[in-house]
Formats: sequence, structure tokens, C-alpha cells
Amino acid sequence: MIRISVQDLALVTGASILEGAGVSVSGSVTIDSRSVGKGDVFVAFPGEKVDGNAFAANAINAGASCVVLSAEPAEGVLGLAREKGCAVVRAQRDDCTEFLLRLAHEWRSRHPKWLVVGVTGSVGKTTTKEFLRAGIASGKRVHATEGNFNNLIGLPLTVLSAPDDAEVLVCELGMNHPHEIDRLAACCAPTLAVITNVGTSHIGLLGSRENIARAKAEIVTGMVESCGVKPLLVLTSANDYTQFIVDGFAKPAGISTELVGSAATDAVRASDVTVTPEGTAELTVSMPDGWSRHVALSVRGKQAVPDFLLALAVVDALGLDRDDACSAMEKMQATSMRLDVQTSASGVRVIDDSYNASPSSMGAALDVLSEMAADGRRVAVLGEMGELGDEAERLHGYVGAYAAAKGLDMLAFIGTDMAAQMAEAARTMGASEDAINMFPTVEAATEALAPAFQKGDLVLVKASRSAGLDAFARGVLAR
Repeated sequence: MIRISVQDLALVTGASILEGAGVSVSGSVTIDSRSVGKGDVFVAFPGEKVDGNAFAANAINAGASCVVLSAEPAEGVLGLAREKGCAVVRAQRDDCTEFLLRLAHEWRSRHPKWLVVGVTGSVGKTTTKEFLRAGIASGKRVHATEGNFNNLIGLPLTVLSAPDDAEVLVCELGMNHPHEIDRLAACCAPTLAVITNVGTSHIGLLGSRENIARAKAEIVTGMVESCGVKPLLVLTSANDYTQFIVDGFAKPAGISTELVGSAATDAVRASDVTVTPEGTAELTVSMPDGWSRHVALSVRGKQAVPDFLLALAVVDALGLDRDDACSAMEKMQATSMRLDVQTSASGVRVIDDSYNASPSSMGAALDVLSEMAADGRRVAVLGEMGELGDEAERLHGYVGAYAAAKGLDMLAFIGTDMAAQMAEAARTMGASEDAINMFPTVEAATEALAPAFQKGDLVLVKASRSAGLDAFARGVLAR
């Protein structure tokens, strides 16, 4: 909940007051007119299909204390606002994104006792964020990004929704283009930050992994000392761009760094990593002062181990009890559509990882499929990956080849050109034609495969969110 006068709101955001200069706001900030309640601020984003400005009157009637427009107010809106005691402002340059960023920055600056943890990286952001939420909650009041609210709109909404009594905010910072993380970091002003890794996600938009590393490293630009804690950036020692970020960005900015991984010199170290028949990782975690313990994670896959280590390093920097935090993080479950294992009424087990995909996360999911116990066949149903640009053909080929190398009982590729590229690479790597299935659409794949799966089969469903393979997972589970 945010409390601010409309005069101050306009001052810090550059917005123009059209009505209600004397109003004071006390409520939530939302971009969905359907969720507006008494005292809330409704920010009207223009859209290709739905224009939020058209719902200004609805928001006013629902009890909004302020409506933020990105266009000229419709006829009658100002009169209605005057009648209802609602303020109406127009965003500077009609830019509601910048409005939200500035308002959230102001709200964060009014809470100097909040300590912010920023999380970015190519893959693993959400898992690391959830580990942090669980671990920090073992000793402090924590507020964290919900779902995928990690972009230029979602992150400020996360900050604006933080309760006054929160002690730590965990903010996930996503990006598609250079300088977006600059803006996000300036908005939330993190003191502790994590870069999970530098992979190939968004390489089609950024051009190279070095450019991706530069974009992720932008997080240091907004880091500040807070609550007596000095800025600290935590990274994995195994990633090949870690030293590039440390030497080229963190050190010049005066930001301390800490590495986690399996090296003897790492500040948080994993050893004796194993995978159970259910695909969950177990390990021994240790620190240079001699502390160590056995950890059994509930999240599936070895790829969760570095995410856990990154979170534990932050927990330790906050001075929380390590054992209590580890116990809390051990209980953390997979989020929806992220290596989420469910069983259909007919006994088919589905590993639903349809939320998103990159080449590295595709490989990690195939590892989980291969490592989990299965009474029946192991099947990979793979869709296409987005935002790979000129690298798309090569990287899809790598995924197809890796899938073939796993020796699975069945491979199904859904899509068009890039799905064909995966299939061709799988053939080249020795997968038999009998094991390969190609489908142009999710609907076709569901119709053909869902009835063919049998009790005991273990089916991985993995693709970029835009491929819509969550519908395939639902179709299998419904049988």
C-alpha cells in the first residue's frame, strides 16, 4: 500500500494533475481496472488489444483515489472524478512505464530500513528468488516478486506492494534489451545482488553472450549501502563470464564480490552432489569457517544446486542462522510449470517445465528426465525456443543432439522450422526414426500422444512459454 499526496505524486513522476490536486492516495497500485479497490491507484497503460485509458471511468466508480492516464481523458471522466473525489493525472510524455519506475523509486526511498536483494541472470532467477524468499523468511520479514513480475512494469509493482514492516525485499530483475536492468536497479536500489549465470537467453535480441553479460552486470549501477550492510554481488565461480563481470563492472564500481560453487576457494561450496530417483539433488554445503551440513533439496535437478548456493550466500551476508535457512530452503517446492511433476489418473507422470526455455535449461530438464526413476518409457516432448535470433538454428540443433544422446525411448518435437532442426540433429546423433515424432501444433501432438502414453511413462514437456506446451501437459494430465 502506498500513501502519498497527489501533489507529491506528480512532483516525483513529472505527471500533470488534471483533477483532484488536493487528494491524498492511500491504497494499492494496479494496472488492471478489474482489481481496483477503494483508495487504489489505477495506471492506464495503452495496449494493442486493450487500452487501459478506456477503463478510467470503471476505476473511478470502483473507488480509485487516483487514475493515471496515458492519453487525453475521455468525455465525462474528469467530471466523474470530481464527483467521486478521485484525482486524475496524465503521465509525463504519456509514459506509464517511467511513471511507475519513478513512483516506486520514491516509495523505496521513503523506506530506508528496507534492505533490497536483486536477482538477475539468464536462467535460474525465479528458483533463486524463491530460495531467497524461503531462507530469509526463516529470520526476517520478507517481501518478494510474485510470479514473473520482473520487468519494467512488474518490478515497480513489486516495490509498491511491499508492506511497511518488511525488512527485506527480494526483487527479480529480468530484461530483453540493454539498459533495462540499469533502470530496474535504479528503481529498487539493491544492496545485495545475485547474477545466476550468463547463458544464451535473449541472444537474438542482444547479439552475443558478452552483450548479455554486460546487460546483467548493469545491476551494479543501482547498488547502495543500506541498513549498515555494504553492497555485495554474488556469482557462480563456474560461469565463464563471472570474471568478466567482476573485473569489468563490480570492481570499478567499488562493489565487493563473492563466488559460490564447487571450487575449494568458493565462499559457499557444494560437494558430494547426487541426484535421487525422484530427480532431487542432495549435497554437502560448507563454508571456509568450517561450517557444513547435508542438504536435501525438494526442487528437481542438479541445476538447482548453484541457485541454492547463491541464496545461502545472501542469507549469510544478512547474518541469518545458516541451519535454519537451509531447513527452510530444503522444503521449497517447484513453482508451476517449472519441473513440476504431476501424475495423471491413468498413471502417466508429467514433468511440466513449459514455463520457459533456453538451450541450457533444455539440457538441464533432459538431465532430470534421464535421472528420475521410471517404470515405463522416458519421453521428451520439446517445443521451440524464442529470442535466439541468428543463433536459433545452431542452438536448436544442439538441443536435438543432446536429447538424442540421452537415449530416451521417444522424442517428440512440436513446431515448424526449428522443431525440424532439433529432429534432424537428433537423427544425426543416432536417434532412430522410430523414436522421433514431429507435430506442427500442440493440438496435433496432444491428439496423437496423450492417448498413447501408458501407466509408468515419464514425460518431459519443455519449450519457451510462447510455444504453449502447457496445454499439452494439461491434455496428458486430463486423461
